[in-house]
Amino acid sequence: MTAVELNLRPVELLGLESDSNSSFLRGPARAPAAIRRVLDSGASNLCSENGIDLARHPLFARGHDHAIADNESDFLGIEAIVAELLDRGGRPLILGGDHAVTYPVLRAIAARHGPVSILHFDAHADIYQSFDDNRYSHASPFARILEDGLAQQLVQVGIRTLNDHQRMQVARYGVIVHEARRLDLERVADSIAAAPGPLYISVDIDVLDPSCAPGVSHHEPGGMTVREVLGLVQSIRTPVAGADIVEYNPTRDINDMTAAVAVKLMKEIAAVMLSCHNGDAISA
Repeated sequence: MTAVELNLRPVELLGLESDSNSSFLRGPARAPAAIRRVLDSGASNLCSENGIDLARHPLFARGHDHAIADNESDFLGIEAIVAELLDRGGRPLILGGDHAVTYPVLRAIAARHGPVSILHFDAHADIYQSFDDNRYSHASPFARILEDGLAQQLVQVGIRTLNDHQRMQVARYGVIVHEARRLDLERVADSIAAAPGPLYISVDIDVLDPSCAPGVSHHEPGGMTVREVLGLVQSIRTPVAGADIVEYNPTRDINDMTAAVAVKLMKEIAAVMLSCHNGDAISA
């Protein structure tokens, strides 16, 4: 499949109401509904900064949200939900849910497209071999993804909580990590440009400094700004097979501030997914 063929596939919002693998607080299962409420509130339009109007675009679909029960079978069944969307010829833009959902989502993506490159924004590497005796923990999805061979490359951006175990995991799997403490946005952009396609984008909202996004379970000061993340997303020229926005916790939000950030990220990611490989927007 060529880059243009992939980019001409519809982008569909898919909510995954799952937080049973969260290690600290529950709440991200409520995120899809909260994000959609702000999306439809009229507080902002659906135009991206590159001029794509999602409200009018024929290749953008609102999709549906799925309640995921607190059991392993339903959690792993996320793969089938995403596979059904792919079978219809679409590309998923996931509204999480905690970060655990990225693993079954990537199982479906890789089954269709083969191993992908992953661009991962996060305060945490989420690469524990296991966390709290849960191999499907939201702190472990990238360990599962890499050990299953679902990714040909993993680029992580904004990380600021690496411990010795995670550094060992990073070395073990050859992960490219751009830590927040010495973040060079030009180097990050170069890493993104060099990543072989197709690309999968995973945005954990807590990559942002809590001053930008208070509605997360794990407040980790010293994070990125919204503009920094948007700039990197907008730099993408590699065809995108799918994406997720995860770990928004509405129970911790203030005046829907973080929901509005999630909506903004969704619009800009969707716009990148709906743009041609040469960066020219597909007209609506």
